[in-house]
Amino acid sequence: MTLRQALDTSKKSGYDLVEVAPTAVPPVCRLLDYGKYKYEQAKKEREAKKGQKISLLRELRFRPAIDDHDFDAKVKTGRKLLEGGDKVKVSVRFRGREITHPEIGWKLVQKVVEALKGVATVTRQAVIEEKNMSVILAPLAPKTKTVEGVKVTQSAEIKDT
Repeated sequence: MTLRQALDTSKKSGYDLVEVAPTAVPPVCRLLDYGKYKYEQAKKEREAKKGQKISLLRELRFRPAIDDHDFDAKVKTGRKLLEGGDKVKVSVRFRGREITHPEIGWKLVQKVVEALKGVATVTRQAVIEEKNMSVILAPLAPKTKTVEGVKVTQSAEIKDT
């Protein structure tokens, strides 16, 4: 159908002429209510966004000379963030001449990765950027699932009553 015929048909029927596939040869058009079509598309996009989990990149900053208690507290915070579904950037900040001993930072990063082994995997290996050494950790897939509001681990059996 020619463009003029399509426009005349759309005016007679009271609908809009909407091009739905511009890359096709010839281009594909439809007669429809454009306002309703736009509303339906926006509704589909909102529904798609509801199902998505926004994963934030949170940062834990360490110093090379960190004490054991402070280290444990930061690892505990990192564990909470990872269990919440966020990615965690573990960075070791060097000040002054501390940068001359990057092996201390490397050992600290490895210690953090080892402490968070059960809840995280390494997404990006440790790299030195200016005066920081950082590694990015991502949460593991959850091992527990909910069945009718009750947490069930993979090894547990469900009994029928």
